[in-house]
Amino acid sequence: MTVANLFTSIRIILTPIFLIYVINDQVVLAFFVFVIAGLTDALDGILARLYNQKSRIGAILDPLADKLLVITAYVTIPIKRHSIPAWLSAIVISRDVLILLGVLILFLNSIKFEIKPSCVSKITTCFQISTVLSALLSERYVLFKDIGPYLHIFTAMFTISSGLHYMGYWFRIISGNNSNNTNTG
Repeated sequence: MTVANLFTSIRIILTPIFLIYVINDQVVLAFFVFVIAGLTDALDGILARLYNQKSRIGAILDPLADKLLVITAYVTIPIKRHSIPAWLSAIVISRDVLILLGVLILFLNSIKFEIKPSCVSKITTCFQISTVLSALLSERYVLFKDIGPYLHIFTAMFTISSGLHYMGYWFRIISGNNSNNTNTG
């Protein structure tokens, strides 16, 4: 267990706490738990690179922890607060399910691949997180309510672009793997 993996584990533990706060309408506490979870995401990445603590389990746990937190937010906030539209939640969750299915398909076919977030994926994550934070603050601060619709559009655009980018990546990997298998007879 590395320190980076410990921070990832903390993010996993914080997810149900975030969920409980949202369900109980404790928006300020939910906001702070989400921010802390986001900071653990940043810290585990920094520590893994800085101290060479990259591990196989970290490469699996980190994206799963991210998906768990994001899906939890995009399911519970629209139900409880209505500050994230259902259509946006459907897009965000569909992309994450698509990513997990793509990884599963490659894994089940014993196709080697590297899990490495693209620039589009990183921008998508920033918009998705900003949308959650804005949604949590929108009831207290008008500014966040006003920018919400714009964030929703940008989040949707980048989420769709990122999903299509991952699909293209997988098709290239599968095509390359199939041509290698065909050439080896």
